[in-house]
Amino acid sequence: MTKLKNIKVVVSDLDGTLLNPQHKISEYTKSIFQELHNQNYLIVVATGRHHLDAMAIIETLEVPVYLVSSNGARIHSPNKEELFSFNLDSEVVKNALNVDIDPAITVVLFKENVWQTNKINEKLNAFQAELKYRPELVDYKTLEDFGAIKIFFSCDDHEKLVKLKDAILANSSEHLHHAFSLPTCLEFMDKAVDKAVAIERVLEKEGFTLEEAVSFGDGFNDVQMLSVSGKGLIMGNAPALLKETLPNLEVIKTNAEDGVARYISSKILDKEFAIG
Repeated sequence: MTKLKNIKVVVSDLDGTLLNPQHKISEYTKSIFQELHNQNYLIVVATGRHHLDAMAIIETLEVPVYLVSSNGARIHSPNKEELFSFNLDSEVVKNALNVDIDPAITVVLFKENVWQTNKINEKLNAFQAELKYRPELVDYKTLEDFGAIKIFFSCDDHEKLVKLKDAILANSSEHLHHAFSLPTCLEFMDKAVDKAVAIERVLEKEGFTLEEAVSFGDGFNDVQMLSVSGKGLIMGNAPALLKETLPNLEVIKTNAEDGVARYISSKILDKEFAIG
């Protein structure tokens, strides 16, 4: 197969992309990323997850990885040094939450060391194989400090999240922008925060450009990242609407099929690796 030329950087989302449906990195994927490192590619993981949660995952790759977390609100170097951070102002978050929220919706504020939530949601806990980033049950009516890295909402009913999104933007569009990382997950960040902006910071530090990057993603929080990379690739398991939103981008295998690793093996590495 024809190899991609001029690619020096590999950028990947985690959930629905690098991680399989069991929220783990397969041994095959791990071997491919170790070979990327051996061949001197720069590796960046860009995720909506909190950095404590994501660090526990990328450590299993056993290679140096830059981490962009909370959709760009944090950047950490391969040695876990914090290079960039941005928090939402307490009043901005409080104002955003000052709308009618359906009782079926789980509300989460990403804090530095805990996530504050209005109820325990076992589906969210299942995303962490080991509880590195713990939940704290709070009553938002009595909470004093609303400062947060990002605001996160989860609900099995997508339409309820759409209704909430519209209500919050009607109230706070001056400060916030949103993304559906999954149809069941709605996230709000400051307008200055985006995965693509954070990735560009990393590449500037390392002397690369976005044109030299290939990126993999499956969610609407990946749109800008996929659009500005030299090569953007959409996971086969991504929502149909994302594929329609970016019709010029190639769709690859699913995360259950090690789609990222298979593509890297066949299109980027100097030699192709068979799936073990």
